[in-house]
Amino acid sequence: MKSLTLIFPLLLLLSHSSLSAAEKPIVLWPAGAPGALGTAPKDIPTLTPYLPEKASGAAMLLIPGGSYSGIYEGQAEPFARWLNEQGITAFVLRYRLGTAGYRYPAQLQDAVESMRQIRAGAERWKIDSARIGVMGFSAGGHLVSTLINRPEDGEIDGRTPGVSPRPDLAILCYPVISMITKPHATSRKMLIGDKPSDELVRQTSSELQVRPGLPPCFLWHTSEDKLVPVEHAQLYAAALHQNGIPHELHLYQHGDHGTGLIGTPHPWFADLVFWLKAQKWISEP
Repeated sequence: MKSLTLIFPLLLLLSHSSLSAAEKPIVLWPAGAPGALGTAPKDIPTLTPYLPEKASGAAMLLIPGGSYSGIYEGQAEPFARWLNEQGITAFVLRYRLGTAGYRYPAQLQDAVESMRQIRAGAERWKIDSARIGVMGFSAGGHLVSTLINRPEDGEIDGRTPGVSPRPDLAILCYPVISMITKPHATSRKMLIGDKPSDELVRQTSSELQVRPGLPPCFLWHTSEDKLVPVEHAQLYAAALHQNGIPHELHLYQHGDHGTGLIGTPHPWFADLVFWLKAQKWISEP
């Protein structure tokens, strides 16, 4: 992921300087995250809202990648601003990481809690509680897949919340999917450790966890991706197809992992907007 910073243009930041600043980050767990290992910033996941000038009522939980070992900021605020331009209210999740000692399902707990807080605050944010999606990149795409596949794994014992954490729509960008087929070694280690049980490996291999009733999905990947093989998106799309889940898969020939950042020309932006319009999440001009 380090190489991605070389193609992220400074001009982008300047072009957004006239926009209002993001709202203050929300601490997801004010009394301390479940299973917290300390009280340092790395132990305190947050959710940062970005509000559009002209809101459509749709919202998106935005989950950056980083191999479960970091938060890649190039997939955070720049994409939140881009979603705002489409009229979508965005919420950037900075979740707990494997480098801080957190293993599955800590990251999913953070995602589930984020969805609940967004949906519970729909009136406050002026959003439609039935139009809350999730969008993730790379390892963030894996977290998206576990959020829609197995939100129950992120539930906290003893809690009986009445708000659903399942998104109404999902966008997976060059996602990590499988812990079995051509796994991304760093993401796997940071999420489930060096010696996971066979059961945990299958539980976190998202192509094996798809079931009927999942929300519509948009996936894209590149055939030249050397970090996360294109088979990950293909496996997940095949599982969606087998379970009758509405979805759209875009495979682009060129581009290494992390291509198509904000400020770079790529057809995936237009393809996603076209799909979102078809889902009636973006209005025609």
